[in-house]
Amino acid sequence: MAAATPGLIGAARAQSARKTFVFVSGAFCGGWIWRPVSDRLEQGGHKVYAPSLTGLADRSHLLTKDINLDTHIADVVNLIKWESLENVCLVAWSYAGFVGSGALESVGDRVSSVVWLDAFVPTDGQRVADLAFEGFRKAIQMAADKGEAGVHGLAKIPPIVVAERDRAFAESKVTPHPVGTYLQPIKVSGALQKVAKKTYIRLPEFPQPHFDKALADCKGDKSWTTFELPDIGHMAMLDAPDRVSELILQAA
Repeated sequence: MAAATPGLIGAARAQSARKTFVFVSGAFCGGWIWRPVSDRLEQGGHKVYAPSLTGLADRSHLLTKDINLDTHIADVVNLIKWESLENVCLVAWSYAGFVGSGALESVGDRVSSVVWLDAFVPTDGQRVADLAFEGFRKAIQMAADKGEAGVHGLAKIPPIVVAERDRAFAESKVTPHPVGTYLQPIKVSGALQKVAKKTYIRLPEFPQPHFDKALADCKGDKSWTTFELPDIGHMAMLDAPDRVSELILQAA
């Protein structure tokens, strides 16, 4: 039998090493924020999905008072189901820790690894509003009391969130976030902890006690791998796409 050529072997290995990523965005943002990372991974032959959740970014025209946390969870669950995705690396950033945790309750068997990037790790019955800064919690409640569909973020994004070079771009893209997603308690039974390969990445320049606790909890759990990226803002995928891409690929 003729020997296989090295080129074919190399191509086969590259094919087997290809990963499928699903990126879930945080509050006020959409799939656009992952573009620098998506481009890098796609250039490496990987498959990347970065949906905008209902009511945000390119789907901001769908913003209504009826959108809640279940809506955003369904966005991710249905993407994975309808695209028939398997062996997914699910990446959740910030608010999306709630969305990802909820989605895993339905599609955990299709996810082989997770990366929580400066993200919440909620317990059953928690609401996003419960973990928000006091000032923002008041803004959420005020918007809800007024019957508004969305709550606005900061008019000016500070350096602890994004580097100056990326600030104008980010400010031009952010949209109001559906109020209902902050107020609905999450229902989780521990599907996140059952994922075989788990990584938590903390961006300590962004002050958030709940992310600090998540990092500490993950450090104390041998089933998690943890990293800290100092001197990088909360929107690390814009500020340091090479480093974030490397870590996510390593974590997959």
